[in-house]
Amino acid sequence: MVSMQKRIVLVTGAAGYIGTMLVRRFAAHEDVEKIIGIDKESIPDVIRKEPKLVYLNTNTADDWEAKVREHHPDIVVHSAWQIREMYGAQDMEWEWNVGGSDKVFDFAFAEPSVTRLVYFSTVASYGAFQNNSVEHHFTENEPFRKTDYRYAEEKRVAEEHLKQKYDAYCATPGVAQKVVAIVRPAAITGPRGRYMRIRFGLQSALSGQLKDSFVYRFISALVAFVPITPKWLRQFVHEDDVVNIVEKLAFEPVSFKYEAFNLCPPGPSVHGKDMAQAVGKRTLLIYPWMVRIAFAFFWHATRGKIPTSRGAWKSYSYPIAVDGSKVTRVLGYEYQHASLDAFRYTDGQYEEFVPENEHAHKP
Repeated sequence: MVSMQKRIVLVTGAAGYIGTMLVRRFAAHEDVEKIIGIDKESIPDVIRKEPKLVYLNTNTADDWEAKVREHHPDIVVHSAWQIREMYGAQDMEWEWNVGGSDKVFDFAFAEPSVTRLVYFSTVASYGAFQNNSVEHHFTENEPFRKTDYRYAEEKRVAEEHLKQKYDAYCATPGVAQKVVAIVRPAAITGPRGRYMRIRFGLQSALSGQLKDSFVYRFISALVAFVPITPKWLRQFVHEDDVVNIVEKLAFEPVSFKYEAFNLCPPGPSVHGKDMAQAVGKRTLLIYPWMVRIAFAFFWHATRGKIPTSRGAWKSYSYPIAVDGSKVTRVLGYEYQHASLDAFRYTDGQYEEFVPENEHAHKP
């Protein structure tokens, strides 16, 4: 009998939206012996009782390497990120995100046991600019562009650092080959994101799910109409598709050594009128200068509680559409959910958490 190779996986951001789903999915693999989870937040209930999980409550920018090294992980999935910009704490956020990513990358290349690294990037780093067109779909061959949107810029720099570190590693004589896969998802949604981890975001704001504070209730009241700019659009990728693709990249044989993948299903993008129809509201035409003023006001008035930081207004004004077909061409993966379906319906692995009166099944 051939013995099964036991795998040990490091997941950063293990308490996050994507991280918890990855922990649960990876733990279901018979050949996964252990999962080391790192997160600056306390362990959430959804993974608290997972017997394969070793949880380290620490920031990736802190000193965690020695504790992880004891377990000899062979797969690293880096999904940790402080996505929402923190008001007045930009330097600390940069250290958490870019500095923390540098430490994860350095660990992956320095540790002989690690054979594969999967890193979560973003389509936002292609840049939302006024001259972007609705028709153009960015491919992985097109470079990221520098922007004043902090999240997109930090991701751009982190991915640039990753490539530099990979090239330096490969230039070292006698090193073993390692596989690096970068995923650049469009807006991730699905029943778990919408109902288990309600947080400030486009979909929760438009659908009126923000009720935890006066500020959130005020925002819900403001979007009785869906404000849309002439060229605004969104692309959505279902959480199940994201987890399925990362699972393939982490565990299955691949034919590449270093590749980036846009995660976005084929088909039309989702425009403002589509989103308004999906949440049962009418549209209100506005212009980018109005968005810019509103974002600046809410950012300072709420001290960042409403995530409308500098540069973020552009992503609500100008289009970033991407081509996500490389996943199908290279990995043979067929997306399960179209972009609008992911936004509109509640089908998925986590539908059990959808309130009974809010189920919306794809016909």
